[in-house]
Amino acid sequence: MQELELPRSELLALLRGHAQVSRLPDAELDWLLAHGRYVRIPAGEALSYRHAQLPGMYIMTKGQVAILVERGGVKRRVMEWNAGDVTGHLPFSRMVSPPGDTITIVETDALFVSREEFPALIRECPELTSVVVHVMLDRARHFVSSDLHDEKLVSLGKLAAGLAHELNNPAAAAVRAAEQLLHSLIAADDAARALGAAGLSGPEMAAVLQVREACLLKPEQTGTPIERADREDAISDWLERHGIDPEAAAPLAETAVALPALDLLAAAVPARALDGVLGWIAAGCTTRSLAMDIERAASRMHELVKAVKSFTYMDRSTVPEPVDVVAGLRDTITVLSAKAKQKAVSVRLQAAPDLEPVRGFGGELNQVWSNLIDNALDAVAPGGEIVVSAQRDPAGVVVRVVDNGPGIPPDVLPRIFEPFYTTKPVGQGTGLGLDIVQRLLRKHAADITVESRPGHTEFRVNIPVA
Repeated sequence: MQELELPRSELLALLRGHAQVSRLPDAELDWLLAHGRYVRIPAGEALSYRHAQLPGMYIMTKGQVAILVERGGVKRRVMEWNAGDVTGHLPFSRMVSPPGDTITIVETDALFVSREEFPALIRECPELTSVVVHVMLDRARHFVSSDLHDEKLVSLGKLAAGLAHELNNPAAAAVRAAEQLLHSLIAADDAARALGAAGLSGPEMAAVLQVREACLLKPEQTGTPIERADREDAISDWLERHGIDPEAAAPLAETAVALPALDLLAAAVPARALDGVLGWIAAGCTTRSLAMDIERAASRMHELVKAVKSFTYMDRSTVPEPVDVVAGLRDTITVLSAKAKQKAVSVRLQAAPDLEPVRGFGGELNQVWSNLIDNALDAVAPGGEIVVSAQRDPAGVVVRVVDNGPGIPPDVLPRIFEPFYTTKPVGQGTGLGLDIVQRLLRKHAADITVESRPGHTEFRVNIPVA
């Protein structure tokens, strides 16, 4: 940073043309010229680094300055200032150090006022103080908006990844079942023709239909894989004793058809027709089973899409409205279920019946639940447990997210709500999650507290009812 020696008249003209300070009284402009230094900062130089103390205020007359914040392992430009702006540390600002590196993008000229001059500035320059306070408030609003946007993108990325993983299983199952169903329908047509050629009487056909109806029932034995294999072997042996292709054993073993029923069927129909009858029954069993598999897979996909739509409050009003907290918690657990399954973590929901709704923005509250439950999933070891509860409280509704992870270290606990503070590895956390949670809850007149010890970490949210 190089100090420039310019005539006082030229410096005064620069301030008179400045968008923020041009209307200040002459006395305050004189004070700035007397207590400030006009400097030139080369492109690429840092005014300050992350977590380093800002040296003072810069009244920019030329150039461009940006703040680069690391989010998700990547440095992003979250805010920039140009000629006519005021940046750096401002009077009354509680920000001791910036959340990122403040870098000059191009060569920049500015009137620099050291922070040591601020007490005198506040006393001698009331109108300038008013200007910088408004600048500070605008800057704070911008950071809040930017942080919330970035955290929403992070949450959306996690949601998309989890949803893709969760949808993949039922989608793949539906595709497999549909492909097998095409072959099964051909086999069912062949079996139907063979059955028609058998020329069975009315009583014989009634016995056949009775056995076939067992396809609609669940299997009698749903035990271990060994027990199911034994059942299939028993049916296969029965078919071989009666001179029938044992290929039909597998589909019959998945139904409630019992060996005594097969004995009755063998006694009721001619031996020459038994093979065709069992082929028709087996084909029908397979077709129905595959259709049920497709229905279950489609239902699962429908439930997931419905949960995501409810979670994000798509097509809903943007004004406060009564919000069902329990439904939001249930949807959040659903959209995070893929991550829970991946770690073999149990996530249980305990909710009081007929819980009163709260008034607010459902999508924002769901973002709160998502951040808290997602953090708990990160904290617990594989096979861990998370309990989410919603109960009545004298002041409204209290939601608790409790995990049995290792706990939050005592030296970390006081800082967990600070913006950009994270204990996660680079690229795995923005340090904004709990800060955003706190901001969103304040918007709902709610509060959050935390207690932690090894084996028990509890985040408790109190929300007024509607």
